[in-house]
Amino acid sequence: MRGQVCKRLGRRLKGLGLPDAAAYRARLEAAPAEWEVLDSLCRVTISRFYRDHRVFDVLREELLPAVLRDARGRGEDVFRVWSAGCASGEEPYTVAVLFRFGLAPAFPGLKLELLATDADEALLERARRGCYPPGTLRELPPEWAAKVFTRTEEGEQCLASELRAEPTFQRQDLRAELPPGPFHLVLCRNVAFTYFAPPLQREVLARLVERLAPGGLLVIGAHESLPEDVSGLERAAGPLPIFRKPPGHHPHEGTRKPLPSPPSVPFDLPE
Repeated sequence: MRGQVCKRLGRRLKGLGLPDAAAYRARLEAAPAEWEVLDSLCRVTISRFYRDHRVFDVLREELLPAVLRDARGRGEDVFRVWSAGCASGEEPYTVAVLFRFGLAPAFPGLKLELLATDADEALLERARRGCYPPGTLRELPPEWAAKVFTRTEEGEQCLASELRAEPTFQRQDLRAELPPGPFHLVLCRNVAFTYFAPPLQREVLARLVERLAPGGLLVIGAHESLPEDVSGLERAAGPLPIFRKPPGHHPHEGTRKPLPSPPSVPFDLPE
C-alpha cells in the first residue's frame, strides 16, 4: 500500500519535472494548492472485507466479548465503534457483519453505533453505495458473505440494505478534528501511523487514547507501529496490532482543542 502511494508520488514528481522529494517539499511550501494534490495521492482506495483476518478473529472470539461484558456490567446498552480513515467502507461494513453474526447473538438487546470517517467525499459516496468487486470478499467468512451480499448482473457484490444502514459515514480529516467519543473500539489502520510524520502521529495518538472508553481497544495496521513512549495503552493480543486502554485509565473527552492544521509536511515523503 505504501508502495502504491510512493509510485503515485514518483509519477507526480516526474510530471512536474522535479528531481527528488526535497524539491517537492520546496514546491509544497511555494505552492499551497499542491497540498490538495498530495492529499489525493496519499489516499488508498483499495481494501477488502475482514482484512487481516487474524485480527478480526481475535476481536470476535476473545477481546470484544470481554469488552461488551464489561460494558453491560456498567449498565451500557450501546457498542460504540469508530472506523477512522474508512476509505470505501469495507472496514466499517466488516464490523457491522461481525457484530450481527459474531457478537449480537451472545448479547441480545445490545445496539451497535458505528461511525465511519474519511477525508475523501468521493470514497465516502462509494462506501454508501455498498457494492464491491468479488475479490474484496475473499477473507470474509463465506457463510456470512452468502447471507448479506447479492451479486449483480454486472458482477459486483452488493451489501444488503439493512447492513448498509448500520454505519454513519462522515467526512472528517484526522489531522483537523476527531469525534468526541468515548468508543469501545477504534480502528485506525494504514492512515495515521503510515503516512503522518512522527510529531503528528503522536498528536493523533494522544487524541485517540482520550476517545477510548476505559478497557477500549485500538486497532492499527498489521505493518504499522505506534510512536515510541506510548502512554495509556497496553498490548491486548500479543504481537497483533491491537492495544487496550487499561480500565483504570479515564479519558478526558473534549478537553483538548481541535488539532491545528499542520504547518509543515504532514507525510513522510520518500527520499
